[in-house]
Amino acid sequence: MDKRAFLKASGVTIAGSMLSRFLHAQAASAPRTNWAGNYTYSAPNLLEPRTAGEVQSEVRDLRHLRALGSRHSFNSIADSVDNQLAPSALKSIEIDSAARTVTVGAGVRYGDLAPVIDARGFALHNLASLPHISVAGAIATATHGSGIHNGNLTTAVSAFEFVAANGELVRLSRADHPDVFAGAAVHLGALGVLTRTTLDMQPTYEVAQTVYLDLPFAQLEHHLTDIFSSGYSVSLFTDWQQSRATQVWIKRRTDFSEPDRSAPALGADFYGARRATVKMHPITGHPADACTEQLGVPGPWYERLPHFRMNFTPSSGRELQTEYFVPLDRGYEAIRAIETLRDRITPHLFVTELRTIAADDLWMSMAHQRLSLAIHFTWKPEWPAVRQILPAIEAQLAPFGPRPHWAKLFTIPGPLLDRQYPRLADFRTLAARYDPDGKFRNEFLQTNLYSA
Repeated sequence: MDKRAFLKASGVTIAGSMLSRFLHAQAASAPRTNWAGNYTYSAPNLLEPRTAGEVQSEVRDLRHLRALGSRHSFNSIADSVDNQLAPSALKSIEIDSAARTVTVGAGVRYGDLAPVIDARGFALHNLASLPHISVAGAIATATHGSGIHNGNLTTAVSAFEFVAANGELVRLSRADHPDVFAGAAVHLGALGVLTRTTLDMQPTYEVAQTVYLDLPFAQLEHHLTDIFSSGYSVSLFTDWQQSRATQVWIKRRTDFSEPDRSAPALGADFYGARRATVKMHPITGHPADACTEQLGVPGPWYERLPHFRMNFTPSSGRELQTEYFVPLDRGYEAIRAIETLRDRITPHLFVTELRTIAADDLWMSMAHQRLSLAIHFTWKPEWPAVRQILPAIEAQLAPFGPRPHWAKLFTIPGPLLDRQYPRLADFRTLAARYDPDGKFRNEFLQTNLYSA
């Protein structure tokens, strides 16, 4: 190729690259919101690379950016004043049957992944209540499912790849990098942009889901652990009125896997609650069409562990979410402490869900080194009122060392969060190794991780 032809071709390539980035910026100029519509992103540029190589190129060229997943965060954790990078086009799924692992691209959602591995005879240990979320975003924030012996979704990660601030592709694994893996797995987007994740699998299984109505809170004083051990995954829902859980969702594996191996048969009565005879939605008065099957009918694990079906609008649609983790052994006290605020909470609440999550060793996990009760609030989209209520809830939970879900709404100040995470200083050091100049740092991280 002669010099003139080379320059002409190079000009087309450069112009095409610039045009591509310009078009992304133009697309981002319209207001973009998260899934629930409560948060509008301020980043003026949205970049959508198609390959890991393009992710590297974008990261290398930009001064500041944040990765954007399936937009299920309710706060500013994924926002940036400059650029957002959405690797949603990275949708590869690679199964290693011998190793019982699956490696997925950063754009893969759990609802897309589950049927693929189930068809090959495999399953994941747990799923969140919504299958609509991306694997990459879920593990970055220690998003979880339920189960007294089930760790959060990040505990299934055996390896992952991410692009560090210098544009280099880094691979960390549980086996080869035990000194940093526990710190890097729940990374909050502070280390780089995730491109691929490897998850541990197990043989496929079926689950049957049974719902009970109106469980007295008094039963939790002496039977909290028994109730949450009654199934593989158990959720209690409440509106905080009449001192009771309005619903109890018990998900049991049909192969009688722990912890429900020795649990008694589910009859008409469950600790004073009565068995539902029709399909229920967790929020009273909402139609149950969007919910996964109940009434004890067995089905594939991925069609029972979530509360909501993949092809329906999850939960209530437009809503706010808050969640706090407390030690399970003080769970009953925490429930009763929040109950004192019931008349302030209920008018603005859709529903509260109570779940258990096994302890883990992941530095930034809300269940780090403690078996936890997660107290989750699904609020009506009334942020001015909810913003006034959150400090009161957090004050009631203060004696129990609450850890808020990183991707949901909370007002606990950074210095108090610092006390809840024994390895937070180590995490800041680890983040500096891969992002020495703060390329991935945003206002959320600055406020919550660097203000102590």
